[in-house]
Amino acid sequence: MRKYLLMALLALIVAAGGIFFYLSRPDVARLAEADLEGREPRFTEPRRQIIPTVAIAKPVGWAEGSAPVAAKGLQVSRFAAGLDHPRSMLRLPNGDLLVAETNSPPRPAGGLRDWIAGKLMGSAGAGSPSANRITLLRDGDGDGVAEQRHIFLKGLNSPYGMALVGETLYVANTDSLMAFPYREGETQITAAGRKIANLPANAPNYHWTKSLAASPDGKLYVGVGSNSNVAENGLDAEDYRAAVLEIVPGERSVNIFTSGMRNPTDLAWNPWTGALWAVVNERDMLGSDLVPDYLAEVEFAAFYGWPWNYWGGYEDKRVQPERADLREYTRRPDFGLGVHVAPLGLTFSPESALGAPFDHGAFVALHGSWNRKPAAGYKVAYIAFDAQGHPQGKLVDLLTGFLNDKGQAQGRPVDVAVASDGALLVSDDVGGIVWRVSNPAAAKAPAPAESAAE
Repeated sequence: MRKYLLMALLALIVAAGGIFFYLSRPDVARLAEADLEGREPRFTEPRRQIIPTVAIAKPVGWAEGSAPVAAKGLQVSRFAAGLDHPRSMLRLPNGDLLVAETNSPPRPAGGLRDWIAGKLMGSAGAGSPSANRITLLRDGDGDGVAEQRHIFLKGLNSPYGMALVGETLYVANTDSLMAFPYREGETQITAAGRKIANLPANAPNYHWTKSLAASPDGKLYVGVGSNSNVAENGLDAEDYRAAVLEIVPGERSVNIFTSGMRNPTDLAWNPWTGALWAVVNERDMLGSDLVPDYLAEVEFAAFYGWPWNYWGGYEDKRVQPERADLREYTRRPDFGLGVHVAPLGLTFSPESALGAPFDHGAFVALHGSWNRKPAAGYKVAYIAFDAQGHPQGKLVDLLTGFLNDKGQAQGRPVDVAVASDGALLVSDDVGGIVWRVSNPAAAKAPAPAESAAE
């Protein structure tokens, strides 16, 4: 009898192992990356996953003297190195560069899911404690290297977005929007900040970064990511999330400006239309060909679909109860960036000096996939815009080589900013570096006519 019980138990173990192996097989992309980009990306049927594809590029850092590969005619060099997980950047009017050295706040670790999430973050190079500071970099002699480095602000709480309005520097912590007095040329702020507004940070604070942009009239716009993949924690956990918030500092009012954006990781003003634009990270676990991350104009009162649908009306049947009635009200994104590429940085080309064909469009930093096979992203790309301020064509590689020939991550691009001399600066959180991309032969791209941005 005992022998039969052991045989039955062994059969159950083998069957369970077979089921786990079947469910955990990585989903392999069936479409080329270019098919998933542009104004009309291709869509496949969803390949729903119970266990996500896990294909993390192991972070190894840059060897001495190594660097990413710039597009033909451009060159790349180290503007600053030795930084602690540098993420978002802000160029100040005098040319100084602010860099947020930051990481996720401590996360709950009470269950298997939290433990797995922590392991994944560590494997992707994002598991270290947050430095919680903003560093000022200054290239005083104009040689393309920041010879001065100062701790500009410290004691923050996973800071991310930054915006300067007059003599006030706004910083978006993971849980609050703060205001600090700013004086041009100073290398440190010691004054206590003022809290302008609380920002959503309820557990598990799934998407912790808070992007930030200021309008010409001083209003502030904060991108807040969802608290889940597709609202599996309940809609109550998503209050004021998956949205761009509008905040008027003097009134301290917080309103939802745009909703249904799963994770709007960066915001920038389109110089040809005057409208606010965002890069957005879309949902996971529908396979390696769904869903395209995107670039979109942030329209007032628009709904972009999350969690019920994506790309203007494709329904996500995982979300219950279904809301088919919302499809007709869902705004379609403007430009697909590829699937699981994780766009984190956005800036436009005016004031840049990279020359054609990089002189009339947008630069985006694609942090890179952790759940797609083969890997995607891990580069800085350029998107051409037409004279009316609309994106065209496909992505054009501007800075590549972040993955080595073994598929390991030497670095991961996060944010992009145009320096005062027209070079493009790229933060790299795995490498701890700010890269400088330049074209010595090119002049600055012309600023758009004032009437075009009104």
